[in-house]
Amino acid sequence: MPASSAMEQTLAICKPDSVKRNLVGQILGQIEASGLQIKALKRLTLTRRQAEAFYDVHKERPFFSSLCDYMTSGPVVVAALEGERAIERWRELMGATDPAKAAEGTIRKKFGQNIEQNAVHGSDAKETAAREIAFFFSGIELAG
Repeated sequence: MPASSAMEQTLAICKPDSVKRNLVGQILGQIEASGLQIKALKRLTLTRRQAEAFYDVHKERPFFSSLCDYMTSGPVVVAALEGERAIERWRELMGATDPAKAAEGTIRKKFGQNIEQNAVHGSDAKETAAREIAFFFSGIELAG
């Protein structure tokens, strides 16, 4: 099997704005309709320390503090997704980071409010996905 069609896992986060607006069910429905499988799922509220650790790669960026404020402003729903080319497929389904630039039919186009409150997060590479999934889920939660 070519590497491009191999089964992958990726992380999805329904951000505080989508949870607050009761969009989680619609977002999860789109994920399932796309053929991606939800391997693990949980709702939680990140502490400031957890948000800073999760977004550590952005700590030197000017938006880091604002991002951490936002991601701790309410509950999030995190999901480990699995499927062929899961990372690429989830990123296509999400759409561009800026909802104004996202393609029609994408989650961010439909539900995003602005570049920060853009409804969802997704891993951008296999290494990132592995780290992000491990941040939120233990092995037993991913089994089966």
